[in-house]
Amino acid sequence: MAAVVSDLVDFLNASPTAFHAVDEAKRLLKAAGFEQLSEREEWSGLQPGRKYFFTRNHSAIVAFAIGAKYVAGNGFHIIGAHTDSPCLKLKPVTKITKGGYLEVGVQTYGGGLWYTWFDRDLTIAGRVLVREKKDGVVSYGHKLVRVQEPIMRIPTLAIHLDRTMSSEGLKINNQNHLVPVLGTLIKHEMQKLVKGNVPGESSGGENTKHHPLLLQALVESTSTDHSLDNESGVRMVALFDHEEVGSDSAQGAGSPAMLDALTRITGCFNHSNSKLLEKAIQRSFLVSADMAHALHPNYMEKHEENHQPKLHGGLVIKHNANQRYATNAVTAFIFREIAERHQLPIQDFVVRNDMACGSTIGPILSSGVGIRTVDIGAPQLSMHSIREMCAVDDVNYSYEHLKAYFEEFTELDNKVKVDC
Repeated sequence: MAAVVSDLVDFLNASPTAFHAVDEAKRLLKAAGFEQLSEREEWSGLQPGRKYFFTRNHSAIVAFAIGAKYVAGNGFHIIGAHTDSPCLKLKPVTKITKGGYLEVGVQTYGGGLWYTWFDRDLTIAGRVLVREKKDGVVSYGHKLVRVQEPIMRIPTLAIHLDRTMSSEGLKINNQNHLVPVLGTLIKHEMQKLVKGNVPGESSGGENTKHHPLLLQALVESTSTDHSLDNESGVRMVALFDHEEVGSDSAQGAGSPAMLDALTRITGCFNHSNSKLLEKAIQRSFLVSADMAHALHPNYMEKHEENHQPKLHGGLVIKHNANQRYATNAVTAFIFREIAERHQLPIQDFVVRNDMACGSTIGPILSSGVGIRTVDIGAPQLSMHSIREMCAVDDVNYSYEHLKAYFEEFTELDNKVKVDC
């Protein structure tokens, strides 16, 4: 268990952005023998028993392992999740000079608990597109950027200047108050920059937009030489970008990326029968893997009495009659049966009738592709905070549960005699 948790922590620490998460996933997949494909090229060379992946926009990635017994029309066994998290993103023009401070203009991305971002050491990570010139030839490349040291902070207002904070709580104006200040460790550089911004003085040609300072489940299940020998389907992990803002982008779950992948893989093994894709979709299954709301001891009333997921209690199956989650009775049964086979704990969550329910990529992919789906997640406290919290045991339960899903779904699904 310690190794699984340690690997997860290493992955999270290496993935401050969606771009870094995809880059780290690529590294792990290549080390496990996966071959990279391009969506711009033909996939005519796909073979049973082999493993592949492709990326989109460097922020979404789809990996799949083709069973040695796969034929066109067989199902896809998919785990879907997302690479993005609520955060502050740089504006196109970030330079703010105010009151003798250098500040950084940011946008709020997703539904973050923004008060948790105050008085935290912050840094910068993302990607840049760079122009390179070699032997007289100009090219443009994608580079990942990550400043390791903390360089910014969003300071709170002293309580002496806001006496209502203790009684009425912190009230945030996202435009005015969520503006990071560059750290004091660059005081000398700050002094030079502030001087250069004095009206009438030459900027020295500096950039006017930004301060110069700102310039494992699938792998393990296919890691043995014979792990795909008896597999007749395709095992797939699909990680999409932009879930936190609705998934409507070229690299989000609302795009055709998933359906495109299923179409191209099926087509590689049969060019004459166009109906095999529809057959494959009906034989397929998606596990929409996100997180779930753990019971908070200080807010017990926020949970429905009979649906209170606990930390260390195992994965949570999420239900919603209004289709905010895509789980139905049969998909929940299949996922629960896998848990029972391995003596893994399982929990259920239903939101209170007097509260709004969040959603996931599950309903988007279920309705867009027509694939059977179960929405699940590990229980978590402080969701959308800058520091979220889950239990070590649940990391291990997630690993064991999802690994078993890949290895046993084909055999289990053949026994389910219910039209899903």
